[in-house]
Amino acid sequence: MYLHALEGGLLIGFAASLLLFGSGQIAGISGVLGSVLERRPGAWRWAFLGGLVLAVLIVRLAGGAVPGQLAMGWPLIVGSGLLVGFGTRLGSGCTSGHGLCGMGNLSTRSLVATLIFMLVAMITVFVVRHLLAGG
Repeated sequence: MYLHALEGGLLIGFAASLLLFGSGQIAGISGVLGSVLERRPGAWRWAFLGGLVLAVLIVRLAGGAVPGQLAMGWPLIVGSGLLVGFGTRLGSGCTSGHGLCGMGNLSTRSLVATLIFMLVAMITVFVVRHLLAGG
């Protein structure tokens, strides 16, 4: 299980480095998606987003399990997505943009953003698992 996480992390780091050194672009998903929604040209953006979807389809077709599937209704999923989108605009980037690329560039802003992401994630897990779950 941990080997898959290591392999995935290495692939993400390699792909982000390749994009940065090859074209000078940051591999932040919210920025890539935002650019597509704002109709800014760039075939690489469509390829980037398509690769995210295609990877899941390939794993499924190969008979593999896709971890992290959500067992909740569409209204909650859409609402959560909108809140995340608002947060990425407010924070000038997402976890991949700040946590992976920004930290790799030694950005102070990304360091602060990543620390805040991680702190909020830890508080959320604590609340969901210990306070809302009934002990």
